Amino acid sequence: MATKAQNKSLGKARNSKKDEFYTQLSDIERELKHYKSHFKGKVVYCNCDDPRVSNFFHYFSYNFEKLGLKRIITTCYKNKNMELFSKNDSEQAIYLEYVGDKNGNAVPDPKEIGIKALKGDGDFRSKESIELLKNADIVVTNPPFSLFREYVAQLIEHDKKFLIIGNHNAITYKEIFNLLQENKIWLGYMHPEKFIVPDDYEQREHRSWRDENGVNWRSLGNACWFTNLDISKRHEELILYKPYNPNEYPKFDNYDAINIDKVKDIPMDYDGVMGVPITFMEKYNPEQFEIVGLIAGNIKGMAGIKSSSGKDGPYINGKLKYGRILVRNRKPIQ
Repeated sequence: MATKAQNKSLGKARNSKKDEFYTQLSDIERELKHYKSHFKGKVVYCNCDDPRVSNFFHYFSYNFEKLGLKRIITTCYKNKNMELFSKNDSEQAIYLEYVGDKNGNAVPDPKEIGIKALKGDGDFRSKESIELLKNADIVVTNPPFSLFREYVAQLIEHDKKFLIIGNHNAITYKEIFNLLQENKIWLGYMHPEKFIVPDDYEQREHRSWRDENGVNWRSLGNACWFTNLDISKRHEELILYKPYNPNEYPKFDNYDAINIDKVKDIPMDYDGVMGVPITFMEKYNPEQFEIVGLIAGNIKGMAGIKSSSGKDGPYINGKLKYGRILVRNRKPIQ
């Protein structure tokens, strides 16, 4: 079972409502279409969902035969009711299990979906949830953003394949960046644009709106998919066309690297270290580039090259720039 400290941290995240972003089915469909070959004969686990209303469960159950799945398992934290926004007030949770169509109508009927009680509250770190995780092949879900580091660490510890939604800023988390640099995880294709949020969200955050049906929405803008499933995107080479010109590409005050303000402006013939925007990770191909390090004002000791001034942020003419990923072109055109 999860410890009291774990339950408190997850409960705090839930109660703040900052982690209650419910994913649209359309966003799941747009991303998952690129991964169909990975799911044949696999057990899919969605361990951060409200099982009865999860769009992840909906997608996998209605595409069960098409994907050739073996089983779907969905759990939820402190919930066993039908509501979209659980109050997370039940000390006992449930999980759903689906093993495919049995009556031939190609629809996941309620009688075909097994509803099973957990002894505990469904925390993804609980002993019960971890046992379900061990028996799964691929994890697909939208985990709590505030616990993203811990969530990914668990997946890596248990050597699981996954496709999950996170905040784009997670790229700069030390634990996540190290995995990106080691090519153990990478970014997916799409960016979920908006999520369903609780009814009183706008009263707290003033950053949501209601549609004509009264559904409350919130746009994140910087949400993205993280995965360790191989996809064709990460083998596509970025087309470079600009030649290196020292007048156009100044070096940082404190690092032996040139500054690149836009990914499209990466020079095709430079073989040294370059500081590129964080958005570079959208185009990153490990066969074309090497990730050397990360420099940002609030991140220490991750540059991979020695700072000449002791400052960790990317400075040019004394002015601090936005965070930069340090890369080197493996195939500069001479």
